Amino acid sequence: MPFTLQLGSNCPDFTLPATDGKTYRLKDFENDDTLVIFFTCNHCPYVIGSDEVTRKTALQFQPKGVRFVAINSNSKHTYQEDDFPHMVKRMQEHKFPWVYLYDETQEVAKAFGALRTPHFYVFEKSRKLIYTGRGVDSPRDASKIKVNDLEKALKEHLKGLKVSVPLTNPIGCNVKWEGKDAHWMPADACDII
Repeated sequence: MPFTLQLGSNCPDFTLPATDGKTYRLKDFENDDTLVIFFTCNHCPYVIGSDEVTRKTALQFQPKGVRFVAINSNSKHTYQEDDFPHMVKRMQEHKFPWVYLYDETQEVAKAFGALRTPHFYVFEKSRKLIYTGRGVDSPRDASKIKVNDLEKALKEHLKGLKVSVPLTNPIGCNVKWEGKDAHWMPADACDII
């Protein structure tokens, strides 16, 4: 069985605390036509390098019924700055237009098969997966971006088209798994295409 959630799969359920003091479940987003869930963190240079592009994409599509939800699953024991207090601080400083959830047990990351930070998953209204992979082709250096795969997928979906490139390899740091070396990945977690 592949590590990463397969296209057409249902969105895994979750119950996670957020930096805004609330706890969110998948059903809390049932009124949103399209749901973008992405795995991220506080320290990764690929996340930091592309955060403003992700913000722009989120703001572009929010009025069209697209909801963005960020999840940090990184072990705080690998990088302390990935702990919950640093998540709260980061949201206070940057005021990103998404909720930021903490997956301390890493169970949600395993359910999705999150490989890297950032790693994006797009679900349509019935919460079937229609796109997964990278946001852009150069997340560490936004000045070199030539392709915004996430934006393209959302545009096609909202036009009623099938996503033409539904699967890409996420580009970024690997998820920091609890009790493992910083560069460790599960044996069945490899490139998804």
